[in-house]
Amino acid sequence: MPAGVLMPSSGTTFPLRDPHRARALGDLIRRYAPPYPVRIVHVCGTHEMAIAQHGLRSLLPEGVEVLEGPGCPVCVTPTVDLDRAAKLAAGGAILCTFGDMTRVPGTRVTLAEARAQGADVRVVLSAADAVDVAQAHPDRDVVFFAVGFETTAPGTAAVLLDSPPPNFYVLSSHRLIPPALGALLAGPPAPIAGFLAPGHVSTIIGARAYRFVVERYHVPVVVAGFEPLDILYAIALLLRQLREGRVEVENGYPRAVSEDGNLRAQALLARAFAPSDAVWRGIGLIPGSGLRIREELAHLDAERAFSVPAEPGEDKPPGCLCSEVLLARAVPAECPLFRNGCTPLSPVGPCMVGSEGACNVWYRYGGRPDL
Repeated sequence: MPAGVLMPSSGTTFPLRDPHRARALGDLIRRYAPPYPVRIVHVCGTHEMAIAQHGLRSLLPEGVEVLEGPGCPVCVTPTVDLDRAAKLAAGGAILCTFGDMTRVPGTRVTLAEARAQGADVRVVLSAADAVDVAQAHPDRDVVFFAVGFETTAPGTAAVLLDSPPPNFYVLSSHRLIPPALGALLAGPPAPIAGFLAPGHVSTIIGARAYRFVVERYHVPVVVAGFEPLDILYAIALLLRQLREGRVEVENGYPRAVSEDGNLRAQALLARAFAPSDAVWRGIGLIPGSGLRIREELAHLDAERAFSVPAEPGEDKPPGCLCSEVLLARAVPAECPLFRNGCTPLSPVGPCMVGSEGACNVWYRYGGRPDL
């Protein structure tokens, strides 16, 4: 593959939205596409936005399908955690979280609805912003509802390790991407030919973190960036592996991702959190896929500090196919509720809420034919 021509080599720069190179990569993809159906799964809402917004599926040959899996943190946050967060806010704590989380349906209410009923729910941009709220209100308990993957978890870890004020707590609902890939492959048969690994998560954990997918499940992985050419290039690399009968982890995003990742961020995570079994909304329990606050920081753990018992939540609204979308077994348009009562202004399932949810992305960009 003339990689230096189609994508920048080390020290080389050029526009990453070049239509000529996009067409050349499209030709390469068609040349490498095997003579049988191929399902490629990515686990990144930002990838889905780029694919849909720029019409990248129009460049794929018939038989090559790219689906989004559980790559939206808002979508996979279970109702049991949402319900606990709502109860903490209703009990008098100031609850801080990211904006999309306020609209995700819980068993009874969303956090936005809880706020309308009098709870103090505030939108912040980071865990550090929540610490500022705690410092400004020393007479109130402040809980940061922490969600997201390895990209946002180091920020939470840094705050936990930085001696936050005594009225500050974290309700951790962080999730880890590699165990989710294993869960997709270990569950009921799903013919996944390969994975596009998320570039931002991979900057933290490194390309090495995906080797188990190759070694245990014999499925290739390519780390992909977020520009249209990044994604087309990664698809071409993956199809070339299939064509040549190789199963490897390839780094298609070397300008940002290394083999070992960000070791300082990994050290922060290891000091603040311990891996734990965790429930993913619409998917179920995935062993070792959550981040639980370590015992030595238990005084900052809202789950331990407050007596708010967990209750089984309602993760699957009737008629909603979010769980199948998250498992890469369906696309949003196959859901009977999509655009038919389920919209970004009135979401039924979590996949329609956040900007990274597949249903939300398809509602905004679905059908765009051109790059």
